[in-house]
Amino acid sequence: MSFKVAFIGAGSIGFTRGLLRDLLAVPEFRNIEVAFTDISESNLRMVTELCQRDIRENGLPITIRASLDRREALKNAKYVICTIRVGGLEAFATDVDIPLQYGVDQCVGDTLCAGGIMYGQRGIAEMLNICRDIREVAAPDALLLNYANPMAMLTWACNQYGGVRTVGLCHGVQGGHHQIAEAFGLTKEEVDIICAGINHQTWYIGIKHNGEDLTGQLLEAFERHPDFSRTEKVRIDMLRRFGYYSTESNGHLSEYVPWYRKRPEEIKEWIDLGNWINGETGGYLRVCTEGRNWFETDFPNWMKEPALAYKAEERSEEHGSYIIEGLETGRVYRGHFNVVNRGIIANLPDDAVIEAPGYVDGNGISMPHVGPLPLGPAAVCSASISVQRLAVEAAVHGDDRLLRQAFMMDPLVGAVCNPPEIWQMVDDMLIAQKAWLPQYAAAIAEAKRRRAEGKRLPTREGYAGAARLAVKSVAEMMEDREAANKNAREADKGKDRASAGAN
Repeated sequence: MSFKVAFIGAGSIGFTRGLLRDLLAVPEFRNIEVAFTDISESNLRMVTELCQRDIRENGLPITIRASLDRREALKNAKYVICTIRVGGLEAFATDVDIPLQYGVDQCVGDTLCAGGIMYGQRGIAEMLNICRDIREVAAPDALLLNYANPMAMLTWACNQYGGVRTVGLCHGVQGGHHQIAEAFGLTKEEVDIICAGINHQTWYIGIKHNGEDLTGQLLEAFERHPDFSRTEKVRIDMLRRFGYYSTESNGHLSEYVPWYRKRPEEIKEWIDLGNWINGETGGYLRVCTEGRNWFETDFPNWMKEPALAYKAEERSEEHGSYIIEGLETGRVYRGHFNVVNRGIIANLPDDAVIEAPGYVDGNGISMPHVGPLPLGPAAVCSASISVQRLAVEAAVHGDDRLLRQAFMMDPLVGAVCNPPEIWQMVDDMLIAQKAWLPQYAAAIAEAKRRRAEGKRLPTREGYAGAARLAVKSVAEMMEDREAANKNAREADKGKDRASAGAN
């Protein structure tokens, strides 16, 4: 069995190496073609060397074709796996730091809120270029598996405007599934779930063990858990008030809704600083920065460590390889996928990208009808979908009025800022991210003109947020190499650092 898989943003060590291991653990895939592309020559070289070493040690006859030319990598590809981060850490820093000047305190800033909206503006512009290349040089009806955030916005744009069949993939459902099982003292395999909503706001609307419905017992189980009761306060509070548990981490969820990060003096009551994902200000930016610095410094040692084993028992729970396996071999796989709704969730808009249970086999990807979400969770998702729709349309058309409206409708931004502050914040972010926003050239020129007039609202220049930790130096990370390696593997998702169209 032979076909071609292309990885875009292959300089992402965390995702590329793990996803390739998952894929090549499938026995029938020992002779597939693999292509890597990235806009960073050094990142592409290091990850290719590491992955080729893994392939060689596992005795497979595959040679990775790595290229800075994206169209060359995409040529005749049947499957495309995308993990880009347009603008890299430089743009990511402005996603976090500029909103802080206006009091908008984010933990992650890659899905919703001010940072997620701007991340979407950069990403959509480039994803449409990627879709053009796929249409022109990849195999007919190639499937794009998108791991890049903001997941829903990018997947929405690719399906509606990119002309490429696109499925968004995330591991949030699996993570929460493990938590729920642990809260009940069970294994994941003993607990069956139905989870539906939108990416990073998917709700466990059905939880069963041996046929018994445990959904109503979940709040008590989390409240008595010694760790979750401390680290998941936002998620538990949402469970308490809405009746259902949400997939995403405490830190992620806290910035998607208006209630937990609106007052600086209250933020620490809802988060835990033992791990960035529990709510630390700018936490994901910090660990991504540390992970990239560590990998670039420590790469020679990674080449000396044992290769990854391409074995079934070593495969991760990432959906990508299982989808390709199901489509190519006919084996049935059940997962949770991000697709255009089209009635799957009855009380969410048809044009929205939703996350819901799906099945894959030789006949394709099938998405069963879920029906309506409970009203409370549906209302939370609907608020986010309105932001996503505005942000997608703004990015596609370069319409800064729609962009500003997306900021106004965002739950946390709207809870913290008034309209004049939002208008000025958007100006600041457009100017700071000019290199990655070609569709906003006219709007950026107008923003610069307004800034030159000097009539600015006061901001909190240099404000670090309610719970920000310092970035560790490489020397500090050397004190715990195991933790540094783990961070580099897990945090480094997508490193396309080019301006739009540059790769």
